[in-house]
Amino acid sequence: MRKFLTTTILSLAASAASAQTTMEKLQKKADAIIQEMTLEEKFSQLMNETPGIPRLGIEPYDWWNEGLHGVGRAGRATVFPEPIGLAATFHPQMMTDIGNAIADEARAKYQQARQNKNYARYTGLTFWSPNVNIFRDPRWGRGMETWGEDPFLTGTMGAAFVRGMQGNDPVYLKVAACGKHFAVHSGPEMTRHEADVEPSQRDLWETYLPAFRTLVQQAKVEIIMGAYNRVYHESASGSKFLLTDVLRKKWGFQGHIVSDCDAVADIWKGHRIANTEAEACAIAIKAGLNVECGSTFKALREALEQKLLSEDDINRALRPLIMTRLKLGILGHDPDCPYNDTPATVVGSAEHIALARQAAVESMVLLKNNGVLPLDKNLSTLFVTGAGAADAFWLMGNYFGISDRYCTYLQGIVSKVSDGTAVNYRPGVLENSPTRNQINWAVDEAVSAEKTIIVMGNNGNLEGEEGEAIDSERGDRPDIRIPESQMTFLRQICARKKQGVIVVLTGGSPMDVREVSELADAVVMAWYPGQEGGYALGDLLFGDANFSGRLPITFPADGDLLPPFDNYSMQGRTYKYMRDNIFYPFGFGLSYGDVAYSNLRVSTGSTVTATVTVQNTGSRTITDTPQLYISAPGAGTSAPLQQLIDFRRVTLQPGESKEMTFTVPLDRLMTVQDDGSSQLVKGHYTLRVASAAPSPRSRELGVKEVNAVISL
Repeated sequence: MRKFLTTTILSLAASAASAQTTMEKLQKKADAIIQEMTLEEKFSQLMNETPGIPRLGIEPYDWWNEGLHGVGRAGRATVFPEPIGLAATFHPQMMTDIGNAIADEARAKYQQARQNKNYARYTGLTFWSPNVNIFRDPRWGRGMETWGEDPFLTGTMGAAFVRGMQGNDPVYLKVAACGKHFAVHSGPEMTRHEADVEPSQRDLWETYLPAFRTLVQQAKVEIIMGAYNRVYHESASGSKFLLTDVLRKKWGFQGHIVSDCDAVADIWKGHRIANTEAEACAIAIKAGLNVECGSTFKALREALEQKLLSEDDINRALRPLIMTRLKLGILGHDPDCPYNDTPATVVGSAEHIALARQAAVESMVLLKNNGVLPLDKNLSTLFVTGAGAADAFWLMGNYFGISDRYCTYLQGIVSKVSDGTAVNYRPGVLENSPTRNQINWAVDEAVSAEKTIIVMGNNGNLEGEEGEAIDSERGDRPDIRIPESQMTFLRQICARKKQGVIVVLTGGSPMDVREVSELADAVVMAWYPGQEGGYALGDLLFGDANFSGRLPITFPADGDLLPPFDNYSMQGRTYKYMRDNIFYPFGFGLSYGDVAYSNLRVSTGSTVTATVTVQNTGSRTITDTPQLYISAPGAGTSAPLQQLIDFRRVTLQPGESKEMTFTVPLDRLMTVQDDGSSQLVKGHYTLRVASAAPSPRSRELGVKEVNAVISL
């Protein structure tokens, strides 16, 4: 055994030394390339759409590529659930698997594009995802891109995704992932080009920055994207505080920084920090930006002529970009790169399809069930209706790729029933328009069927990025209500049909579901589940799979009681600071079964260890997600009411018990002070293992919870 350990240690040391040698070789190559470039060539490489430099063996390259939940905007690819749905899985290892699958498909597509001399946008290997902004307000149209409202969950899931995307080679990158949008950005979309956000130091360091720090320090993310808005009067894409002081100096970030698209133009056009393009260029470069998405950097020569910048400034900006391309092995052919020969067969492979289906199954959240689910496959009659039931667009979300196979909700449902079941379908209602014809046969068919499934909610026409949603306020929603036309349709059905109504909600953000939950016998939150969403829904509704999804964001009861959208204070927001107005809490989700938590034991030392017994008290196999929350001294005044510090997924057979152990470093128990510093405050801490964020509303819903108090 001792010989084995010695051999292993020596092997690891040799591997580390080899990696260091290779990295030093690439760094020398980067310096040599920069030295060979003319000034104009250097300028040309600092915008996202870069021309080739044939004499140096450099091909054209566009830094702008999308991979939010599958290779985006580049033809055929496997389409996974939108990130807010992936967050609902609480399954980090699956995020690594999905990131790996996306990167494999990206490599295969990149190779084919280069063989075809195709250097267009969306054919590269620098992917501007994941989005680790905190989903602080449910009206934000881009919340669907995020991993929810909690910094710990966001950082954990986002880092797992980045590890899968970038691969595990000590030098080379499978693809380069990007944490965005740095920082303090989560709507409104309408004012993002001129807004000046001034969060408290406590909110900044407790809420808005931790997920980025996790990506940088734990996952070694290669790219960070600056945001549009200002933070403390500096453009986030030209902020010395954010890009140099925090990112480079405090956190040790080694990769490159890209602006959001046209954010450098905003420095002088929107924020009016600069008077000219040249001044905007100088502000961005001096602050630490490396590459601009946009074309304002065409004024870089003017900035040098005016002595706002020096050539050394340009070289410093360029070097991390050259290093990224060298680590990808794409600045000329690098035979040492282990990702050069990814076969085309990985794109849309059976393995990736199965992974997309698993992710969709694990993402969907059962919010209510009075016993109507699971459905019998031998129903006599089944009616499927709703604006989203047969429309593949309702599966996609945003920043999506295109699959050559989509299973709509209707198709997935029909695939499950016996051939002896009569199934009928009508949309019944438009997504957001009143029904003009007073005769709506869909209502009669819904009432007469043994069971009726209604697919309703939001889609990419109703929420998204600025300019993306065609029926909203630049992508955001003015409120969290479900479109009135859809609610009227549901009311018409439920006024005559007293039982057997199942509502499937789609969307990327919380909705006001008070009335839906009152009217329907079962409510499922399906998110935007990707290409396999219909099959996944069928698996769950008919009991071939069990629900295990958990809400990564609080569903408020009344959207009118939310704090102002443009107020970035966290007071009254998320499970950490909401005392009331909670309808479905963060972390909540039902299954076909139940669990019991007991025998919580806690010990302290260099870490805090909490062990709890989890028992399946039902008759079906279930997957549960015990969540560990901490309430620090001063909870609710000088500290959050509670915050998530760990979680686990566990699968239990009927009647089975397992002991779950959480080992938490003490720094997760620290409280951020008003000045931004973190302290392990002396006093009594309450640890809770619960199946959702603790609150009076959680207890009304029967959320399981055990707690213990420790003194530090």
